[in-house]
Amino acid sequence: MAIVFFGITNALVIGKASQVITTVEEASAHDADAIIVLGAQVNPDGAPSWVLQDRLDNAIDLYERGAAPKIIMSGDHGTAEYDEVRAMKQYAIDAGVPAEDVFCDHAGFSTYETMHRAKNVFGAERIIVSTQKYHLYRALYDALGLGLEAVGVPAEGHVFAQQLIWDIREIPARSKDLVKVAIDAPPTFGGEPIDLNGSGNVTDD
Repeated sequence: MAIVFFGITNALVIGKASQVITTVEEASAHDADAIIVLGAQVNPDGAPSWVLQDRLDNAIDLYERGAAPKIIMSGDHGTAEYDEVRAMKQYAIDAGVPAEDVFCDHAGFSTYETMHRAKNVFGAERIIVSTQKYHLYRALYDALGLGLEAVGVPAEGHVFAQQLIWDIREIPARSKDLVKVAIDAPPTFGGEPIDLNGSGNVTDD
């Protein structure tokens, strides 16, 4: 029964999300409110891991092409000692993106929560998602299921030895998120609305 459940739910997630995975060029015509970068590991020295660097470089490329006027960096800032989003914003600033165009979602503890907060806290309606393709299926399914108009551009700068492990872990994660979307599960934290037409510096912490 478990195999059947995982098989069906993964097929549904991948099938729906595959329809909105696109190229940088095509996404640039999406007229999005924001590009969303999903967080990943930050090294002890504050530099993004290669996984995260690929997502950031992809998003910066989209921004520079005019795909969206704002970037939302969403990641884990659950403790004072570990802050993915600050490192993500600084990387974009160092690459030439104006600080006011970069928003921080400090409570993006999961892919589902990132999409929920993008809609209900940041007020986004049309988004472009930047992450690796194996992860993009789930992210886009969450976004579409929550009512966002979303497309995704795969961030594929590096090849990783751990990819098979990540692919296997993603199978139950997709199934879990399908259930969360179905029941409209609330995020860990809500929050007051944040205006994407304003300055992203209001979200600095």
